[in-house]
Amino acid sequence: MRSLSPEYLDKLSFTAQQLATLTRIGSFQGKQALYGEKLPEVLKTMRKIAQVESTESSNRIEGIVASRKRIQGIVLENTNPANRSEQELAGYRDSLAIIHESAREMAFSSSVICQLHSMMYRYLPQPGGNWKPVDNEIVERQSDGSLSVRFRPVSAVATPQAMRDLSQGFERAFLLEERPGLIIGPLAILDFLCIHPFADGNGRISRLLTLQLLYKMDHQVGRFISLERVIEESKETYYEALVRSSQGWHEGQHDPHPWLNYFWGILLRAYSEFSERVGSLNQGAGGKSALVREAVIRMTKPFALSELQSECPGVSLPTIKRELSAMKNEGLVMLQGKGRGAKWSKLDF
Repeated sequence: MRSLSPEYLDKLSFTAQQLATLTRIGSFQGKQALYGEKLPEVLKTMRKIAQVESTESSNRIEGIVASRKRIQGIVLENTNPANRSEQELAGYRDSLAIIHESAREMAFSSSVICQLHSMMYRYLPQPGGNWKPVDNEIVERQSDGSLSVRFRPVSAVATPQAMRDLSQGFERAFLLEERPGLIIGPLAILDFLCIHPFADGNGRISRLLTLQLLYKMDHQVGRFISLERVIEESKETYYEALVRSSQGWHEGQHDPHPWLNYFWGILLRAYSEFSERVGSLNQGAGGKSALVREAVIRMTKPFALSELQSECPGVSLPTIKRELSAMKNEGLVMLQGKGRGAKWSKLDF
């Protein structure tokens, strides 16, 4: 609990810019409930998209990949996994579903964290849910291919107590002392990553725990916007912030601000994206039609109809075709080729 001890927390101070960021996040939080009453069907579709993106991105960060079609089937249709990568994806799907359903009631405790890890490994031959049996190291591959040690986590023998200390420190700081959740939450995640309690899967568990703690603070944006995708899109900054804030961690001399700034930036970006999407939908364009347009805008290269359909789970194929036709008439997209090989391209807009 290096970052959550009373002594460490009492020494923390924040700049005016950091406090302004927290205020802005709070203002977004106050608006999130309003949209649920006005756009329930649209938010339902956004939830499906976020579930697929979260499962895909959190695993892809760790080098676990599958086609979007297979991931969509695994997440939305409970398709049986066909290989190891898909087993990992299915386990993350189940763990993510539990977080979305029950995060507020779940304790931030060693037993719950082990249960999440066990669930994530439920389709794999080796069991999960056990602390690392041997010491581990966080290594970095250099440009010449060699490996260097970036950080040495807590030893295997010290891990069980370190995790108990972490959960107790969180409970005292957040629940008993009622310190600000947007400070305590990211500090708890930083300590988890520095402890690195499992032999494998620490990054994915940390992202699930991030969502869990945000729910406890009544920040629900991760239900509609994939935080894992936002993290993947800023992966280099993620690792840089973690490296900077982990230096001196064992001695309690670390600087948490790079990590805190990154965490708040991720949350702010997710809220901004959420506000932009539902705000534009609320201004008049039909809900699912507007979701199709949003998906087209996100496309970075020519795309097939099936690819756009994967980006719009819950939207019927006739609706997608109708909206593409309308956008073509408006001069926003063009169709290249015919038949199964046809591709749509965005024009300048």
